[in-house]
Amino acid sequence: MDRRILKTRQAIMEAFIGMMEENSFEKITINAIAERANVNRGTVYLHFTDKYDLLDQCFETYLQYLYESCMPDGDHSKVSAKPLLLRTFEFLERNSSIYSTLLTSKGVPAFRKRMMAMMEMGIEEHIKSCGISPGINREILVQFLSVAVAGLVEWWIINSMPYTPAEMVEQLMLIQNLILPEQT
Repeated sequence: MDRRILKTRQAIMEAFIGMMEENSFEKITINAIAERANVNRGTVYLHFTDKYDLLDQCFETYLQYLYESCMPDGDHSKVSAKPLLLRTFEFLERNSSIYSTLLTSKGVPAFRKRMMAMMEMGIEEHIKSCGISPGINREILVQFLSVAVAGLVEWWIINSMPYTPAEMVEQLMLIQNLILPEQT
């Protein structure tokens, strides 16, 4: 895609997220988004069908950024959870204003649900690679961990990141070792 198009789309999404920080979703208009992004109203409609499409594409874009931030370079099977979690928390720290807005916007809980679904997939893959203790139901474990991690991330961001990314990861690894066997 042309860099100018990408830059315009990014400006529109950033303007929209900035407005979500200040107003409820229902009160945001395409005209206000266009004005904040310093583009014509028609330009917004060239990129997005309406504000619901813009919201959906913001979710997809920022979830993709989050997903890419925690993916390892190279072979995925040989990377332990700790460096991936650290990359993720560091990414969230650098982009906390965006993710805080997406997680806390009143009336728009869909971002958290989608983030949790993405976490479920990652946690399920991790559990498959390291195994689980006998007697633990995989489905219940995946649900428990994804809800716990999503809630922890949300708490951490909303509370202005009271612990460093390294401290968060260290605590998560200690908790993980209580539930899952140590990785070799």
